[in-house]
Amino acid sequence: MTARILRGRTLSFTSRPQARDDHASYVFEQDGALLIENGQISAAGRYADIVAMAAGDIEIIDHRPHLLMAGFIDPHLHFPQMQVTASYAANLLEWLNTYTFVEEQRFASAEHSARFATLFFDELLRHGTTTAAAYCSVHKGSADAYFAEAERRNLLMIGGKVMMDRNAPAALTDTAQSSYDDTKAVIERWQGTGRNHVAITPRFAITSTPAQLDAAGTLAREHPDLLIQTHLSENDAEIALTRELYPDARDYTDVYARYGLLTNRMLLGHAIHLSDREMAAIAEAGSVAVHCPTSNLFLGSGLFDLKRLKAHGVRTAVATDIGGGTSYSLLKTLDEAYKIQQMRGNRVPPIESFWQATRGNAEALGLADRIGTLETGSDADIIVLDAAATPAMQIRMETVGTLEEELFLLQTLGDDRAIAAVYVAGEAICLTESGTVTISS
Repeated sequence: MTARILRGRTLSFTSRPQARDDHASYVFEQDGALLIENGQISAAGRYADIVAMAAGDIEIIDHRPHLLMAGFIDPHLHFPQMQVTASYAANLLEWLNTYTFVEEQRFASAEHSARFATLFFDELLRHGTTTAAAYCSVHKGSADAYFAEAERRNLLMIGGKVMMDRNAPAALTDTAQSSYDDTKAVIERWQGTGRNHVAITPRFAITSTPAQLDAAGTLAREHPDLLIQTHLSENDAEIALTRELYPDARDYTDVYARYGLLTNRMLLGHAIHLSDREMAAIAEAGSVAVHCPTSNLFLGSGLFDLKRLKAHGVRTAVATDIGGGTSYSLLKTLDEAYKIQQMRGNRVPPIESFWQATRGNAEALGLADRIGTLETGSDADIIVLDAAATPAMQIRMETVGTLEEELFLLQTLGDDRAIAAVYVAGEAICLTESGTVTISS
């Protein structure tokens, strides 16, 4: 791969910001640079220093005055739900039964899965998302298509074949045994291939029998390094049905704990309506509560209680939740997350929001040594942010005087148009006239 220097204003986080003025939590260079070699960041710092240390004739790409950051990371969304986004429904269960389960049946087709794998990664990259943790459909072939396309593009992606053996259409269910066998096959084929990571993926307690959750627990014990992804306490009716299906469990969270799934590798999508006992159990296990703000607002599910979760010591992440979510953009997602916390009387600084979308989400996935920062040795998944990408943003930028104000502008008014450039493992990507994403050496 070609060695190159990216020049611009660089921002990377070293820890979670504890306050607006926690300058020790990040590294910001007004005239910064990244030396990219063999798909990784081999040096980062002031432009003058990086140029001085670089050997030979190296390409320099000048992105000034734009901001260079690690690519956004989306830790909860659904690969088969692109054509479900913006479907009119009153609540979660109606949305699932009326639209989602119907659409996901189409992913029994290998051709359909392959087409949407291409479209899915195009859309993520267009919005500056370079890593995601996605649910595939119940069909093993959908996971194969997802990982094959990720490998072709050299993307670091996480995904899993959904395990679902009840309370769904017959054409969309597996069995406890077949879900174990298919997931095992996906792990053997794709884990560690290219930059792929497989996640054990029981959809949620309502759509899994005790036998299937037991099979998922077996997989988790056999593969303790793999992530586990599921849903938790998104909707009141969902919680009530879960309690009916698992009457011996103390609460919804305890369902997963009983089958050995509540670990420090578990991603719990939504996690809105939790008791103090549940929060304490999640914190003790080291599991992650994943906030999905646009989805929670769209389906009327509830308001994520970030302040209370933090007080209990629960690890958190933020995600789009496409297709219950209404935008592929992590910028728009951060905007809605901010508004939800405002409604809860919890003011979140933009510096914390951007930490969450990068290093914070990488930590949630256990991948902060690979992605989420601009540190030396990290994979060179990088985005370039333009805070004056639209006429409205340009007008506001005339009065912006601090990094905090710029980040808040990007978060509030930004979308895919604010993504000026994207690099995947050090290689620039670009959009062709047909709308597809290609790698540009």
